[in-house]
Amino acid sequence: MTIRAVVWNEFIHEQNNDTVKDIYPDGIHSEIARAIADDEISVETATLQEDEHGLPQSRLDETDVLLWWGHKAHGDVSDHVVDRVQQRVAEGMGLIILHSGHFSKIFKRMMGTPCSLRWREAGERERLWVINPSHPITQGLGKTIELPHSEMYGEPFLVPEPMETLFVSWYEGGEVFRSGLTYQRGAGRIFYFSPGHETYPIYKDPAIQTVLRNAVRWAYNPAKPWKDVSEAPNVPYDKAPEPLEPKGASLHKRGEAGYR
Repeated sequence: MTIRAVVWNEFIHEQNNDTVKDIYPDGIHSEIARAIADDEISVETATLQEDEHGLPQSRLDETDVLLWWGHKAHGDVSDHVVDRVQQRVAEGMGLIILHSGHFSKIFKRMMGTPCSLRWREAGERERLWVINPSHPITQGLGKTIELPHSEMYGEPFLVPEPMETLFVSWYEGGEVFRSGLTYQRGAGRIFYFSPGHETYPIYKDPAIQTVLRNAVRWAYNPAKPWKDVSEAPNVPYDKAPEPLEPKGASLHKRGEAGYR
């Protein structure tokens, strides 16, 4: 079994901010790709600047898990590409949203909420508490992950109630945040993981890398893609599982598509 992962990154800060460039000279996407690649995970990268943002339909069809990092240019992402990603998640592709990707079009689309939160850049300490040590994503970790410098993300976090909360972060300034959340949309699994502010070398941390590798494996769905997941067919009365005679008036003719 080989899990085919793609790491998507808007790739802007690394090109125009010297601090970020020094930490991630090849881009955040390259750092994450190196961190998660192993004998079971093959990794490619894609960026905002590429044609179709590096995510044409043919590539998404061959992707098992998509990791998404964005911050400055959420609005520059094409709605057509977001539509494709949403469909593939519904079909069974895994989606891992990282850090400021909480405001990405695709995450807000999948959540159906503002995905807003409180934040502060002060280089403060972050302690991620592992609150579900039996979950596949938390394997290989201790009771906590300690980051010496991080951006504060604070509650309330305007997202739907998750399937599972795996991490809760505490910050030096006193705030707390649900920093690792799982969801299911259609046949696709989604994991949101908040650490990853670009001015700190968070994706170089071995524990963070362990979480990402585990998350890719957890999000992988080996089943055949559910290609007709978004269809809403009109099932004629004579095709019902039990004998049926129509009663009353109908808005639609036999076999006619519904309103969408």
